[in-house]
Amino acid sequence: MRSIRFDRVAFAYAGGDDVVHDITLAFTDGWSALVGDNGAGKSTLLALAAGALAPTRGHLQRSHLATIAVVEQRVDALGDDVAALAARDDRAAARWRARLALDPVALDRWSTLSPGERKRWQLAAALAREPDLLIVDEPSNHLDAEALARCADALARFDGVGLLVSHDRELLDRLPQQTVRVHAGTARAWPGGYDAARAAWEAEAAAAATKRDELAGARRKLGQQVVAARDRERAASKNVATSARMRNVHDSDARTLGAKTVASWAAARAGRDVERLRTREAAARAAEEAIHVARDRGAAIAITGEPAPRPWLVQLDAPALRAGDHVVARDVRVAVARDQRIWLRGDNGAGKSTLLGALVAACTLPAERVLVLPQDLPAEAGAAQARTIRALDRAARGRLGQLADALGLDPDRAVRSELPSPGEARKLALALGLLLRPWLVILDEPTNHLDLPSIERLESALGAYDGALLLVSHDQRLAASLCTSTWTISDGLVVTS
Repeated sequence: MRSIRFDRVAFAYAGGDDVVHDITLAFTDGWSALVGDNGAGKSTLLALAAGALAPTRGHLQRSHLATIAVVEQRVDALGDDVAALAARDDRAAARWRARLALDPVALDRWSTLSPGERKRWQLAAALAREPDLLIVDEPSNHLDAEALARCADALARFDGVGLLVSHDRELLDRLPQQTVRVHAGTARAWPGGYDAARAAWEAEAAAAATKRDELAGARRKLGQQVVAARDRERAASKNVATSARMRNVHDSDARTLGAKTVASWAAARAGRDVERLRTREAAARAAEEAIHVARDRGAAIAITGEPAPRPWLVQLDAPALRAGDHVVARDVRVAVARDQRIWLRGDNGAGKSTLLGALVAACTLPAERVLVLPQDLPAEAGAAQARTIRALDRAARGRLGQLADALGLDPDRAVRSELPSPGEARKLALALGLLLRPWLVILDEPTNHLDLPSIERLESALGAYDGALLLVSHDQRLAASLCTSTWTISDGLVVTS
């Protein structure tokens, strides 16, 4: 039986702390989803499962996994698997190309293909190898609705061991037989898709928090009882002392001794009460502390932007828009007003990113007043961000830390990382951009690589933002909640409404 089994596995990069620890999991035939905040360790677990990393501690066993295929987040390079699929002329290769609507001739212009087209090629190439283990990291990034439906159907047909990382909730509910939550350095499997798993771990966390509150209340009550018992003990001890009693001239020695004995008994009993209550209080405190209720990073985000002083921010009048030698649109005449909120939509390859690039090039606003977040950041973005952060003054770094924490990111950890994950780099780029009080925010598929809580917080922040917004997204719910105007690019035309 094909399987991957983790037995108390831990992993740390050289000289660093554990990225993950005490991982005990089993992956067998069928899909397992890995979910968690950016930087939680999902990519590390995928690399361990694939054999690209070896555990620092613990044992990891792979059984009957002769062929392993990995579909990474990045879509820059034309991989050997993609080239091999395009060159094959057998029936199976033709079936996969047809299933994901791929044309081998298109590979001649790989650098100008949309990220969504490249992602479909990557998925088809991996599936065409018929692997025993298929690892797919964020397959829905860049895909329009039709392409996503095709890819989801193709992945659903896979019958080996499948490991999936995604922020697409529909995909996370459709494919997995179990959902692994990677959180606070460890991981735990929950049965079913994302919605069912999330409901289960939130219910467990709520029950734990309630139990901890009950124990805290009991511990505080016992603390009050300890204070009262100590007061009784002090009072009883006073009564033992001869100086605390006013002896009557008619008292006999026997009567005095009897009274002292009774007082001593009372003091001893009060002392035993104190020790008994202190023991119970310590036990209650230990029980309370044994219930760990983790603080999740993340909070509401406030974008401190403002409308620009001029009514029109960008105007573009272009006879033709080109991606390399390919004309994607003609007679493009568009403009962005200072309070406009635009959804730019179109199929993969229609030219959305090309249009955004032309608008950015035509923009004459001060660079520090424009936040541009492309679909994918370059591989060296993490190092550039680290340099930028080190150059900030103390106040700006403090504000950056607040924004990064609100996005669910530890900025110090991300900057220290040799290679921040795409999600970490994206959050840092957002946080750095939001420091600028932008007049114009241009976002090309902003949900790519972000975890679900961060997407929801970003949506809320953009909804309250007062400046201009130009959004490219295949997430119709996000666009409907944020935008009031629509630009559609199709068949070489840009239509505004």
